[in-house]
Amino acid sequence: MTSGKNSQESTANTRTAGKKAREFTDEERAAMRERAQELKAEAARANGESAVLAKIAEMPEPDRAMATRLHALIMASAPALTPKTWYGMPAYANKDGKVVCFFQSAHKFNTRYATLGFSDAANLDDGAMWPTSFALKELTAIEETQISALVKKAVS
Repeated sequence: MTSGKNSQESTANTRTAGKKAREFTDEERAAMRERAQELKAEAARANGESAVLAKIAEMPEPDRAMATRLHALIMASAPALTPKTWYGMPAYANKDGKVVCFFQSAHKFNTRYATLGFSDAANLDDGAMWPTSFALKELTAIEETQISALVKKAVS
């Protein structure tokens, strides 16, 4: 019976050793959680960008061309922002999901100009009063430079 008992103990020890070998360390579990969050963020970003590009494609000219250029400019100026739609408009959110800036086409509300707006999540504070939206009739190199600087400041 001794040999049977040793055999059972050996099998139990093998199972225990095998189980321990398959467990993950705290560091490995933390790394897996981080990767899952990264994948979720990448999927949200891809879905958000698709939705933004679809909204832009629905716009009539000249709003479509302006929104397309703004999208590229905002993404180049602040790659950490995530594109998403917000009230049916192209918008760009920070890591907390708060919209920092958005584009409102002139056609959407039948106005004479498009609007580039910034929310309270934008870091544009300058004294006791500062602008939070800008009328856009066209985009030239001058406006693009100003917008790039504003977006960079907004996410700083």
